Amino acid sequence: MHFMIDFIGDIHGHADKLIELLEKLGYSTNNGTYSHSTRKVLFIGDYIDRGPQIRETLGIVRQMVESGKAIALMGNHEYNALCFHYEEREGGHLRKHLIKNIIQHYATLQQFQNKQDEYEDYLEWFKTLPLYYETDSFRAAHACWDSDNIAFLHSALKNERLNETVLHHSVVKGTELYRTIDETLKGKEVRMPAGLSFVDKDATERNEIRIKWWQDPKQYSYREMSVIPLESLPDESFDISMMHSSNYYSEKEKPVFFGHYWMSGHPELLRGNICCLDYSVARNGVLAAYRFDGEKELSKDKFTFV
Repeated sequence: MHFMIDFIGDIHGHADKLIELLEKLGYSTNNGTYSHSTRKVLFIGDYIDRGPQIRETLGIVRQMVESGKAIALMGNHEYNALCFHYEEREGGHLRKHLIKNIIQHYATLQQFQNKQDEYEDYLEWFKTLPLYYETDSFRAAHACWDSDNIAFLHSALKNERLNETVLHHSVVKGTELYRTIDETLKGKEVRMPAGLSFVDKDATERNEIRIKWWQDPKQYSYREMSVIPLESLPDESFDISMMHSSNYYSEKEKPVFFGHYWMSGHPELLRGNICCLDYSVARNGVLAAYRFDGEKELSKDKFTFV
């Protein structure tokens, strides 16, 4: 049977919203696992951190994956959790235990308190999650699809997944592996013009912006290229020399689905083949899904959200 796909965005430990969304989409439980007679889910990543029901969220997602009812991609929060857990060979951890990093993972660590074995079992499961997924009719990654990056990861990873050896190599800044994983899971970033910075949602000062990798950087200004609207950005032409490559995802390519960017308001398409599904459920937004039936041109009418 050929299953159609329901893409679901970043959940961040909001199992109640996930259950509500699955039921709204027509999924029901059978032996404790949500399923649909003709459809499957593709979860876009970021199951942990921030929310109050992280263990419950992981249980629902993992059960669906292991029963063949869903596909789950790795998000940057799952990757960060692995790096936070694994130690460097020379001491310390792959992801430093800085205050801002501890705070980001705090909800997850707190909810697994006195359940270390269960947590470590989920960390092992995280390593089974692919970083990207592609069929004849769609593509999906947590934050960014760049064809050159995907080609590199295809050659560098086994079955699109991380193992412990690759994980250790992936944190070495300046390497191709570091850059391609970073962009695939966290998006493309470029430095803001000299002297400019902004404070992000976690109160961290940043001087780099995440850019709209589906737009031609030769044709847009800094303000137009930034995913987050920032009034401080100039209308001057974007400096492509600041980028590793000027690749962008063109209008001619198959639909691509992703999350990560903390969009607000009601879900809407960014373009006919560009669909972001992160609508900030962890900050009083909505949990969004797109019901995909193989169409080449996506439709705003196919969003469902709670």
